[in-house]
Amino acid sequence: MAEDYTYAVARIRAKEMYLLNRQDLEQLLSCRNYEECIRVLSDKGFGDGGSFKSTEELLTYEREKTWRLISELAGNMSVFDVFLYPNDFHNLKAAVKSVLTDTLPSKLFIKNATVSPDTVLNAVKNRDYSNLPEHMRSAAEKAVEVLLKTGDGQECDIILDRASLVELRNAGRASKNEMIDRYAELTVALSDIKIAARANKTGKSVDFLRRALAPCDSLDIDSLALAASKSLDDIYEYLSFTDYADAASELKKSFSAFEKWCDNEIMRHIQKQKHNPFTVAPLAAYILARENEIKAVRMILSGKQNELDDNSVRERLRDLYV
Repeated sequence: MAEDYTYAVARIRAKEMYLLNRQDLEQLLSCRNYEECIRVLSDKGFGDGGSFKSTEELLTYEREKTWRLISELAGNMSVFDVFLYPNDFHNLKAAVKSVLTDTLPSKLFIKNATVSPDTVLNAVKNRDYSNLPEHMRSAAEKAVEVLLKTGDGQECDIILDRASLVELRNAGRASKNEMIDRYAELTVALSDIKIAARANKTGKSVDFLRRALAPCDSLDIDSLALAASKSLDDIYEYLSFTDYADAASELKKSFSAFEKWCDNEIMRHIQKQKHNPFTVAPLAAYILARENEIKAVRMILSGKQNELDDNSVRERLRDLYV
């Protein structure tokens, strides 16, 4: 397998040189307005000289550019499905709610997915889920049934969000790659902690939490559910005996501080792949690095558009891959 990725990793190493670094972000923050930011980004290769009507259009182009590159370099794209399953379930959620509320979902769909948005939409419209992958069928059927019977959008979200996390974790294990497997574990565990903290704030029951939390290896979700049904202090206490003890101190600061810590924790994990030249891991790390870069650009552009203080935007920026 080593020789299969040698050329691909060499290409990715070259591409990494063009990733934005902290100095680049500071240059964007120092721009006087949104238009100047766009010009600076264009100079750094964003948009490849094209004209875009909105921030989202530009960033969608950049995300699709990443996936085109990975597709060119990797013979088997299925190993990267772990990064696309959340998009599949996002599209399923959009399709379910749009069909049952008779609204158009096209603007809500994400193109980069393992299943085409049209396939997802038609499955929900026709109540025929046979064209969906097996891991999506039961969740789709159950979510539609719940929404039709109860009109409970939150319960619909719980079903689909949990199914997304379960499949993401399964895909991590199936990848047989340590970096991707660890990424999936981290993502599910940190998502569970976020769900637990939010549920506690809104007074959700232990039964709700058990339906919402997804199983993973590094957390006992029954213990987390019980703690979250009591108090934030009980969540902190439980986390202190896990691999996520540092999460408790960030949660005590604020939820936004905790979310930033989560993103940085994943980035710290993937940065190790810079020194791993013989597996698919550097390609996977590049996908995540680009996604993190796009998030940072979105924050800065949104700040410029809304005339936010640069320091407040700076505080929200996550660690970068380079």
